Amino acid sequence: MSPTDEQGYTDYGDTGHTRTRLPEGDPYGGAPRRGGRRSSSRGLVTVVGVVVLLIAAIAFANRGDGSSSGDSPKKDQPKAAATGASGTRPVQTKTATIPSGFAHTEQGAQSAAANYAVALGSAEMFNKAGRDFVLQAVMSPSHVTSSVAAMDKAYTPAFNQSLGLSKDGAAPQGYTFVSRTSPIGTKVTEATNDTATVEVWCSGLLGLAGDKSTNPVTNSWFTITMKLEWTANDWKIITHSQKEGPAPVPGDDKASSSDEMSKAVEEYGGFTYAR
Repeated sequence: MSPTDEQGYTDYGDTGHTRTRLPEGDPYGGAPRRGGRRSSSRGLVTVVGVVVLLIAAIAFANRGDGSSSGDSPKKDQPKAAATGASGTRPVQTKTATIPSGFAHTEQGAQSAAANYAVALGSAEMFNKAGRDFVLQAVMSPSHVTSSVAAMDKAYTPAFNQSLGLSKDGAAPQGYTFVSRTSPIGTKVTEATNDTATVEVWCSGLLGLAGDKSTNPVTNSWFTITMKLEWTANDWKIITHSQKEGPAPVPGDDKASSSDEMSKAVEEYGGFTYAR
């Protein structure tokens, strides 16, 4: 193309300037004006419009609940941080080794249930004196007697012997008995001002650690359901039951030696749980 093109523009090389050559005669009375500039403006408006729509769509998608400011959350939509920790500190009091003095709230009931699950899954339950103490601490006063009778039927001398223990729940010389429950999470299924039904999802360890143990320590998953009542300024258990799972797919972890397991039980302490 020559320095002066067919549109009437003159290129001045590398000077960076362009001079416009106007058509001869009446610029508004001759042939219709070209539509190039109008088309460019229309295209620019279209592009800007698309960008604005994209920005609005991104902002809408990034809203906390995905709804408009005036809409209420859908009923089937889970609450924010439904499984997150409440941030409430654990209780500061204990009945011997068992936490007590929980808040008169649903969170307090969940905290009580988690800590009571630990107590009910402890090695003390296999000894009559230790079991009676645990039940006195976690059960509602009006249900202690019936609970003691029910547990005595479950934790029999024959049951202890089937685990490799003595009739009174003692481990043989050179062996370590392991019975631990670790709460994974809690959920309230029913609640009133003074009662609460709480499910506690747990992982448990049970077995006898020793070189020649025929009952090595194994892991299990189960859920304990507790009905609690508010009595004597604390949450206490009325009834409790247990079912299997939910259980994850077993991993490829190499089983530890009996010596490693015994040391872990002796050296790693437990926790006070708070929802």
